[in-house]
Amino acid sequence: MSFHLLRLQPDPTVLAPWATRHGVLSPDGDFGYAFHALLCAAFGDLAPKPFHYLGGRQGLLAYTSADVESLRLNAALATPDVARALGLDDLAIRPFPTAWQAGQRLGFELRVRPVVRSKDGRERDAYLHAVSTTTNGEEGTKTGNLDARSAVYLAWLAKQFGAGGAAEIIDAQMTSFKLTRVLRKEGSGENGKRKTTNNAGPDVVFKGELLVGNPAAFSHLLARGVGRHRAFGFGMLLLRPATSC
Repeated sequence: MSFHLLRLQPDPTVLAPWATRHGVLSPDGDFGYAFHALLCAAFGDLAPKPFHYLGGRQGLLAYTSADVESLRLNAALATPDVARALGLDDLAIRPFPTAWQAGQRLGFELRVRPVVRSKDGRERDAYLHAVSTTTNGEEGTKTGNLDARSAVYLAWLAKQFGAGGAAEIIDAQMTSFKLTRVLRKEGSGENGKRKTTNNAGPDVVFKGELLVGNPAAFSHLLARGVGRHRAFGFGMLLLRPATSC
């Protein structure tokens, strides 16, 4: 199976104006939908996901199973503004491992949106779903105790890793937590255009080490991504060699 790691160096001076002009920048400044739109514009149906934007200095990383030559041909068709915003002239692609060993230990970093589906079908913060509160009490837990949140989110993450026996967590810490609003477009409005919504929810970064379980399931997890909103900047499992350094 072809599997590659892709890197782009978006230009922040072009990215923000492009996102604002096209109405794809969230009120909190999240670029998730903007990158979704840009990647679709540049690569069409081959748009890579999941992806993780690490900021102006480190750029954007993404996984792709698409043919490399096809990716480059599609990118060559991008309009100048899309090419500048994404930094397509500096597109870098390298093969990524597809063969893993059961019991292999790896370091990881992961940005996720730990949400679950409530009975009415709506997404809900996994922490708020886990705690039993009144309406007033729930308002008081929107930030909540970070240790309690971390424990709930870690349990959520362990369940994601455990699907199909893909992997198990050896050690992990929640290194970043915030509540953010992300832009989504749903359905159609009266003018035929898709309605824009701002959905608030948890935005969490984990760092730690994992143990590979079922190699095939782990490869699937890596290619698919973790949790929801994988096409909008969440769920990319970044790996590194395990180390005690």
